[in-house]
Amino acid sequence: MANYVDVYLVPLPEANIKAYAALAARSGKIFRKHGALSYCEYIASDLNVEGIVPFPDVVKLQPGETLVYAAVEFESEEVRNEAMKKIMADPELMEGMSESDKKLFDYKKMVYGGFKILVEA
Repeated sequence: MANYVDVYLVPLPEANIKAYAALAARSGKIFRKHGALSYCEYIASDLNVEGIVPFPDVVKLQPGETLVYAAVEFESEEVRNEAMKKIMADPELMEGMSESDKKLFDYKKMVYGGFKILVEA
């Protein structure tokens, strides 16, 4: 089981879901090639929960946007750090990305962080 997980929250225009899914599938293969144990992306389905702070408020979703949650598992933070160097240097990452792929969402609105496992049940 993984000991380190990178998490991404991506506000995504609903019109771009299909194109984003294709981009994510290509990216996932590159992440796995360089050491990720798993690469999963999830599309929001139930964001308006009453009584707690809802995701749309936190990430400031605009009308017509949905939320993608991505989790990439690695053996350790050190393995992730080395893998990310290789991933970012892999020419396949950018070669497979068209100009329209680069505009699928606003990268400045993406939320990212690395996490160590606290509890695994």
